[in-house]
Amino acid sequence: MSVTETTRFSDLSTSPIRPLSQTEVKSVLSDLKDWGRDHAAIAKLLGEDGPLKDFIVAAFSLSPYLRDTARIDPGLLVRALEEPILPAIEAAIARARNAWRPAGEVTEAVLMARLRVAKREVAFLTALADLARIFDARRTTALLTELATAATSAAIDHLLFSAHESGKLKLPDPAHPSDRSGLIVLGMGKLGACELNYSSDIDLVIFFDPMAQIAVDENEAVETFSRLVRRLIRIMQERTGDGYVFRTDLRLRPDPGATPLAISVDSAMLYYESRGQNWERAAFIKARPIAGDIKAGEAFLKDLIPFVFRKYLDYAAIADIHSIKRQIHVHKGHGEIAVKGHNVKLGRGGIREIEFFVQTQQLIAGGRVPALRLRATEPMLSELAKANWIDEATAGELTEAYWFLRDVEHRIQMVRDEQTHLLPETEAELKRIAFMLGFEDTAGFSAKLVSVLKTVERRYAALFEQEAKLSSETGNLVFTGQKDDPDTLETLKRLGFERPADISHTIRTWHYGRYRATQSVEARERLTELTPQLLGVFGESKRADEALLRFDSFISGLPAGIQLFSLLGNNPALLSLIVNIMSSAPRLAEVIAAKPHVFDGMLDPSLLAELPTRAYLSERIDGFVSGARHYEEILDRLRIIAAEQRFLIGIRLLTGAITGKQAARALTHVADLIVAAALRAVLEEIEAAHGKFPGGRVALVGMGKLGSFELTAGSDIDLILLYDHDGDAFESDGAKPLDNIKYFTRITQRLIAALSAPTAEGVLYEVDMRLRPSGNKGPVATRITSFAKYQMEEAWTWEHMALTRARVLSGDESLAAEAQAIFASVLGRKREVGKIAKDVAEMRTLIDQEKPPKDIWDLKLIAGGLIDIEFIAQFLALVAPAKGAAQPAEVLPTADALALLGAEMMDPNDLDTVQKALTLYTEISQIVRLCVDGGFDPKEAPAGLIDLVCRAGDCPDLRTLEAEIRRLSKAVRKIFQATVKG
Repeated sequence: MSVTETTRFSDLSTSPIRPLSQTEVKSVLSDLKDWGRDHAAIAKLLGEDGPLKDFIVAAFSLSPYLRDTARIDPGLLVRALEEPILPAIEAAIARARNAWRPAGEVTEAVLMARLRVAKREVAFLTALADLARIFDARRTTALLTELATAATSAAIDHLLFSAHESGKLKLPDPAHPSDRSGLIVLGMGKLGACELNYSSDIDLVIFFDPMAQIAVDENEAVETFSRLVRRLIRIMQERTGDGYVFRTDLRLRPDPGATPLAISVDSAMLYYESRGQNWERAAFIKARPIAGDIKAGEAFLKDLIPFVFRKYLDYAAIADIHSIKRQIHVHKGHGEIAVKGHNVKLGRGGIREIEFFVQTQQLIAGGRVPALRLRATEPMLSELAKANWIDEATAGELTEAYWFLRDVEHRIQMVRDEQTHLLPETEAELKRIAFMLGFEDTAGFSAKLVSVLKTVERRYAALFEQEAKLSSETGNLVFTGQKDDPDTLETLKRLGFERPADISHTIRTWHYGRYRATQSVEARERLTELTPQLLGVFGESKRADEALLRFDSFISGLPAGIQLFSLLGNNPALLSLIVNIMSSAPRLAEVIAAKPHVFDGMLDPSLLAELPTRAYLSERIDGFVSGARHYEEILDRLRIIAAEQRFLIGIRLLTGAITGKQAARALTHVADLIVAAALRAVLEEIEAAHGKFPGGRVALVGMGKLGSFELTAGSDIDLILLYDHDGDAFESDGAKPLDNIKYFTRITQRLIAALSAPTAEGVLYEVDMRLRPSGNKGPVATRITSFAKYQMEEAWTWEHMALTRARVLSGDESLAAEAQAIFASVLGRKREVGKIAKDVAEMRTLIDQEKPPKDIWDLKLIAGGLIDIEFIAQFLALVAPAKGAAQPAEVLPTADALALLGAEMMDPNDLDTVQKALTLYTEISQIVRLCVDGGFDPKEAPAGLIDLVCRAGDCPDLRTLEAEIRRLSKAVRKIFQATVKG
C-alpha cells in the first residue's frame, strides 16, 4: 500500500494477517468489549464486521505486547482507528523532541514520562502499520530511528540546560542548549544507519570538546560530562510505570573498561590514531551525530575519516574482521541453518552476514571511493553494484534478503517487546511468527526463510569464507623443525617443484622469521595459512622453483608482511596474478617490492573489464592529488598515483585485458596528466616565490613516443617548453623578481626536477629535452618566436621528422594554438622529395652503423624494425604536401598515421605488411619493456615471459615467432627502400 499523509487503518481492504487461534480471538473480543464501554470508536469497531476489525483482532491475538499496550491506554487504539497514521506518529516524535522545553518546570521525572508516552504511541502505531503492511521495514526502521534521535536530543538538551541552570556549565545559547556546546553524541550501529529495529537498544558514543569552554571548572569537565551521561542512561532506560524509552549501551567508546563515560575529543582522537582496532573502524562506518552539538560531531567524524577509511587499501583488516566473525560463531551460538531456534541476526545466513558483506568491502575501498562510505545497508549494496564490486544480481538478492530478515526480526520482537533475534523453539510459537508475516502455515514460512538464509550464506561464503587449510589434498605440507619432512618433499614434487629440498628450506626460512616481513607472529600465522595455496598455484607455473625463489627474494625485501599475506589469502585471483608476475615479470616484481601500495587498485573488480581511458585516469589522478596541501606533497602524490596507474596498466597488459597499442595510449595518457599536474604545481611554486611575468605564457610540447601516444612501461619522455611574454617586460612582479631568461629557465629546471628527481616515492619520468632547438647547446626554455624562426630557417630534416610527432600537452591555450599553427606551417611546406628521401636514408644508414642491433629481438634497431616503420611514416608526412596527399590534422600513433598517409602514397600490400609488422613489434615490445629492464634474451628470460612473448606474437613457440619476425623485417626493409626514394 502506498502511504500518504491521509492513509488510515480503515483503508485496509483485507487483513494481511490471521489470528493465532479461536481461543485468542475470543479473549481479544472480550477485551475490546471492555474497552468499548468507555470508547465509542472501539465499540463501533466491534459492531461492524470487516477487514479493519479482522486485522485488529488478529494483531492483538498475535502480539501480547500490543494488546497489553492497548489495555494500559485504550486511547492509543482509538487514535489508530480515527486518525491518519503518519501524522499521528510524526506528532508523537515531535512531542518527544520538545519534551525538554521548559513550559513551566520540566523536572527529570516529567521529561521521562513525556518521552515514555511518546515512545509507547510510536511503537504501538508503527507496529500496527507494519503488521498491516501499510509500512514496510524501511519506513518502520526510519521512524523508530527518528524517535530515538528525537528522544536522545531532548534528553541531552534537558541535561545541558539543567547543568547550565545549576552553574556547572555555561552554555553559549541556553534557548538552544546543544548549539556550540561541544558535546558530541554519536549514534552507532543501526541507530547511526537509520535502521533501528523494533525492540532495539541504542549504541551511543559521547565525547566533549574542551575548546567549546562550557565547563565552568575545566578540571572537573570529565566528571561533569560523565555524570551527565549517567543521567542520560537513567532517563532513557530506567523502567517506570510508563515503561522505558530505549535501552542504552555505551560500550563502543574507546577502551570502555578503563575510560569514563565521556572523554574529550583529543583523547578520543589520540586513542583511535594510536590504538584503534579494525572492529572500531567497522563500527564507525555507521556513526552519525544524533544529538548535542551536531556540527562538532560532523567535524569529529570528518577528522576520523583517515582512521576509518585508509588512503591505501588495508587488507590486514579483513583477517581481523574474520576473527570477529569467528568470535560471533563461538560466543553467540552461531549454528547450522534450522528454523526453530535460529538466530536471524547472528546465525548462518543472517542479518550480520549481510552487514559484514557490505562493511568489509567498505573498509577495503572506502578510502579511495567516497561513494562507498554510506551508513545504511541497502544504499551501500546499490553503490557496490554501481562500482562493480558486486553484480546487480547479488545486490538484488541481498537487499531482498536483508529486508525479509528484518521483517522476521521485527515480528520476533513485537511479540513481547524483547530484544531477541531467536525464532521460537516450539511449533505453536513459530506459528505466531509465521502468521504475523502473512504466511498460511509454518511450512510456507520455513521454506521461505531457509531459502533466504541459504542465499545469504552462499553470497557471503563466496566473498569471505575462503578458509585456508594447513594441509593439502595432495599430501602433507609440514615445514617445522630442522629437517625436511619426507612426505612434504613428495608433496612438493607432485605439486610441480623440481628441487623440493630447496623449496622446503626456503619456506622454513620464512617461518623462522628471518625476514622483516615474517618477524611478527601475526605475519607468520598468515603465511602459514597461505602456504598450501601458495605452493599449489606456484606449482602450476612453468619453472615453478624459479618463480617461488623470486617470490622469496621479493618478500625478503619487504618492510612488513602481514598486509600482503592477508591480501593474498583473501584473494585467490590476486595470488594467481602475483605468481604470473613472479614467473614472467621481474620488473613488475621489483615495483611491488618497492611500492606495495600499487596493489591497492588491483582489487577493483572493474580493473580488467574497464579500459584505462583518459577520463578514467584523469578522475583517479585528480581525486588522489586533490587533498595535497603543499608542493612536495603534490609531487609525492603524483609519484604514488603514477606508479600505481602504470602498474595497473601493466597488469591489464600482462593478463591480456588490453593490447599493446591500448597500453601505449593509456601510458601516454598517464604521462600527459601527470606532466600537466606537475607543470601546474611548478608554476604555482614559481609564482609564489618570484611572482608572475607580465604577459607570461607557457606551453609544454611532447615529442617522440610521448607525442604519438606510443609510450612503453620503461619510456623516458621527450619535452620542449615554449614560452612568451609582453615585449616590454623585463622582470617578474614578485618579491624576488627574475629576468625573462632566468624566469622561464627556472620553470623548466623545476619541472625537470619535479619529474625526474629521485625521492622516497621514486622517479616520475626520465626527461629528455634534446629535441629542443639546437639540442643540448640551446637554452632549456624556448621563446615561441625563436622556436618558429629556428624551425622555419635552421632545422635539419631529422628535426622536422621529429616535429611530425610534436603535440602540445598542457599550458596556456593561446600559446598552444600558436605552437600548433607553427607545427602545421612547417609540416605543410612543399619540400624537395629527393632531398628528404636522401636525408632519411642517410640517417637510417648512420643508425645502422652507430647502433647495430644486438640480435633479432632488438625490434627497434633491426633492419626492417620499428625505426624503419617510424621513418616511413615521418617521410610520408614530410613529402605529403609536395605529392598533393592529405596530412594528418593532429598527431596520430604511427599505425594510424600510416593508415592515412599510406592510403595515398603506398602500395596497399606494402602498407598491409608494414602494419602487420608494426602490430607485432608493438605487442612484443610493450610486454618485454613491462616485464624486464633491457632487451629480451630468450636464454635469460623467465619461463613466464617467454610464454607472454609468444602470446603477444600469436605464435605457438619462440622458433616460430623468430621466423615470423625475420620474414616481416626483411619485407619491411625492402618496403622502406622502395618508399623512401626521390
